[in-house]
This record gives sequence, structure tokens and C-alpha cells, in this order.
Amino acid sequence: MNPYEDMRIFCQVMDSGSFTAAAEQLGLSKQFVSRRLMQLEQRLGVRLLNRSTRRLDVTPLGQTYYESALRLLSEVEHMEQGIAGQTSELRGIIRLSAPLSFAITHLGELLPEFLQINRLVTVEVDLSDRAVDLLSEGYDLALRIGVLEDSTLIARRLSRIARVYCASPAYLAERGTPLTPEALHSHDCLPYGHGRQVQWRFVVQGKAVLINVTGRMRVNNGELLKDAAIAGMGITYLPTFIVQGALQAGQLVPVLEDFCPEPLQLSAVYPQHRQGARPVQALIEFLRERLQLR
Repeated sequence: MNPYEDMRIFCQVMDSGSFTAAAEQLGLSKQFVSRRLMQLEQRLGVRLLNRSTRRLDVTPLGQTYYESALRLLSEVEHMEQGIAGQTSELRGIIRLSAPLSFAITHLGELLPEFLQINRLVTVEVDLSDRAVDLLSEGYDLALRIGVLEDSTLIARRLSRIARVYCASPAYLAERGTPLTPEALHSHDCLPYGHGRQVQWRFVVQGKAVLINVTGRMRVNNGELLKDAAIAGMGITYLPTFIVQGALQAGQLVPVLEDFCPEPLQLSAVYPQHRQGARPVQALIEFLRERLQLR
């Protein structure tokens, strides 16, 4: 019997949502994980999870146990790392998720610098523009751009990212330059993401205005949208770190600058149980110092 390990296994099952996913994260067999939780319930004399063929539902007592176990595990980890930190360097593995274009532009230099400073730390990076599920997919940290959804994750602001509406000189010469957001109704636009209806946000006389935009190409990657805009396919709306070079080279020209909304927020988000993880917190502080985006 190892109460600490039982707590860790139970919390992983809760975070992952299934025995199979938890077993994969822990490097154990599904049968072993299921058996340990059954023994935990027998020892406590209560049912923590209601099992069915399709899903697991936590009981009220199971939720109480989960919340308490998370706090205890976090305190133990924090205590151990604090003691270890007095006599040794940071060590451990950080599983990081980051947006593709942002990571290519900025993390290519920053992560090697961080690893050179912290030689016992390993970083596993997954580049994806989708919002990964940190808990079920086992990430320690994610970088996210924009408004964050309400969740149990902890968020730390890193910087601000400006965006710009822009198009190629050739497109504007042929179709004209829009002078108001409403003028976009007669233009081809290159929106980010998918969906039948895409809205761009503007600020008109201090008030937010949403404009429905359409176009022949929609992509969930900023680099492709930049290239399409350079090719004269329409007007796009992208972070400046993606289009800065094209703007400086004259391949793209800003439009509707007087109506641009506030910059987006770049945030680091992580699960509550990683709050005491020194490598994770060290990477967050490092990025906050280095990322002076405007």
C-alpha cells in the first residue's frame, strides 16, 4: 500500500478522463491502474468513481478526495523541489504546447538559450494552433494568444501581440483601399480559422463593431494567410510578428489602421498541480523577461 502513489494515480485518472489515457501518461497498464483504484476505494470504504462502459463519473466524495489529493501532491512536489533546489540545478522535463507561427518566430532562439542556462532540463515542444487539453493530454505548460476560456488552469500574462489588417499593393490597386470596416463587404478577405461565418472586430468611435467577412480561402495557419495576401488573394488580419517582414519589404500594406482593436494577450497557462514545478515556473519567468512584444 502506497497512499502517495494511489493519490497520484487517482488524480491522473481524473485529469485524463479514463483509465486508458491515465495508464498511458503514467507508463502503467490499464489493468494495474484499475486495480489500484479499486484497492483505494476498498481501503477508504467509499466509492470514488462510478464506472460505465462509456465514461467515468466522479462521486461527491471522489471530488473531495481529488481536490485534497491535488493540494497534497503539489505541496510534496513543492517541498521536494525546494529542498533539491538548495543544492542542485533545475532538472526535469517540460511538455510545452505553443502556436506554430509564434513558436517558429520566437522560440527557436529562446528555448536553446533557456536550455543552455538550465542544462538538466529537457523541453518537449508540440507546435499546434489548436487549444490542447493540458490535463488529458499531459502537458505541463501551453502558450496561448487571445482571450482565455474560463477553466481551472492558472494563467500568467507574458506580453501583448498587436495585429494588423493588410493586403498586397496589387490587390488594393485593383479593388481599391477600404476606408471603413463596412467597406469589407465588397472585398475578398482571408480569415483565420474555419467556420461558415467569420467576424472581424473593429473599434469605431470607441465602440466595438463586428463585421462579417468572406473570402475564397480560410486557413488555420497565419503563414499561409500571409502568403495568400502577398499573392493578391485579399485582405487578411494577422499578428504583426507574422507579417512584419512583408510589411517592411512592401509586399503588404496596412489598411484600416484607425479601426484596429487592442492587441491580443499572450499568456502561459498550466494546471494547478504544476504551480510548484520549478522548471515550469522558471521557463515562464524566462519568457516574460525575453518577450518584449508590441
